[in-house]
This record gives sequence, C-alpha cells and structure tokens, in this order.
Amino acid sequence: MKRIILIGLLSACCVAALYLLILRFQSSPSPEEQAVAKKPQPEPNIDITNLEAKAAQGDSAAQTELGKAYSQGLGAKLDYKLAAHWYGLAASNGNVQAEQMFGELCQAGQGVHRDLEAAQRWFTKASKDGSIGAQYDLGYMYEQGRGVKQDEKLAAHWYQLAAEGGDVLAQYDYGQRCVLGVGVTQDLVEGLKWLLLAEAQGQPDARKKADAAQKKMSSQQISEAKRRATAFAPRVARP
Repeated sequence: MKRIILIGLLSACCVAALYLLILRFQSSPSPEEQAVAKKPQPEPNIDITNLEAKAAQGDSAAQTELGKAYSQGLGAKLDYKLAAHWYGLAASNGNVQAEQMFGELCQAGQGVHRDLEAAQRWFTKASKDGSIGAQYDLGYMYEQGRGVKQDEKLAAHWYQLAAEGGDVLAQYDYGQRCVLGVGVTQDLVEGLKWLLLAEAQGQPDARKKADAAQKKMSSQQISEAKRRATAFAPRVARP
C-alpha cells in the first residue's frame, strides 16, 4: 500500500499545527460558519440492492463498486469480507481497479488471509493492465522485499511507470533514486525534474530534496530540469 515517509508525516504535522495556531489567533469562525462546519455530510447515494443485482449477473463495474462500498462503508456497513468477495470477483473478471484493490486486501489481510504472493500477482496483473496505483504498490514491494525478492532495479522500474502516470509518491521516490543512483543510473537532471513535480503536487519533503540536489548541479542542469518538469504531461492510464 502507499507509504508516506515518517519524516514527511512529522514535517506535515508540524506545519499544519503551526498554521492552525496562527488561524486561531487571527480570527474566530462566525456562528453561521460553525453551523456549516458541524453540519453532517450526506451519505453517498448508493443503491446497494441495484448494484448487487447487476453484480450477480457478472457486471464487473458493479462488483467493483460493491467492493468499494463495503471496504469504505459507503452506503453500506463496513465489511471487509464482502469487500474482498466482490473485489475478488471483479478482479477475476478483468476489472483493473479491482485487481489492484483485491491485491491490497491480500497484502493487508483484510477480508482474506494475508497472502503477499497473491498480492504480488494481482499488483503485477493490474500494473501490466495500466493501473498507476498498482505500479506504485509493486515498486514498494520490490523495494522492501515483501512477498518478493528485494530488487532495486525492479522497484525503480515500477516507480518510474507510476511517476510517469502522475503518482506523487512515485515521483518523489523515483526522483530520489535518480539523484542517488539507486536502481537506476544516477541522473541529477532527471531526479530534480521528478522532485519538482512531486513538490508541485504537495509532497512535503520534495522541496528539501530538490534544494539538496541543486547544490550539486550547474545552472544549465537546473534550467533543463525545470524545463522538463514544465513540459511534463502524465501518461493517460486506466485507474
């Protein structure tokens, strides 16, 4: 599953806490604003009965929506076993999103027995079918050696594909790999490009990593990295 580095969490929490503290002393919400804030959000309008009827007929999209509903408690009671049941059926019917999500349930042991080998198989299938999320998940498995033999080159390969699809964590991780030469040939220009893209999407530690990389680079290299980042367009991929 997608990870956020502990340092990034701490940094983000500190910044958020400081920001909230400043807001507290700047102004207080009006009674109207407080009423809006306390107003409960409406439940999503999901017709579980209708979805189940379609799913029973083999509709993989409906099966996937049921998996999502039960795994997140959207319009239905949270139930990981039912989520795994429907995601599993949809994955077997070739739904790419379900392939990734069923892999994540296998990885976490939610609704099914924890099975990292099965997770790797589903992530691989979903990745080859174009799932950006599964490509990141698979890269992480190879980086950590969880359920597979650790392989930095394969980790870099899948991170790169996810980064090209626009995944912010993949851009951050792959950018660091390019800067350091881990699993790939060292390339400061390419590394800075990905770090700048991750920063633009709000990755909290990307700015620090980008600044550190630029200290090792010429002005021409920095300009080229910025040009590449500006010209970047994510690969259109299936979810």
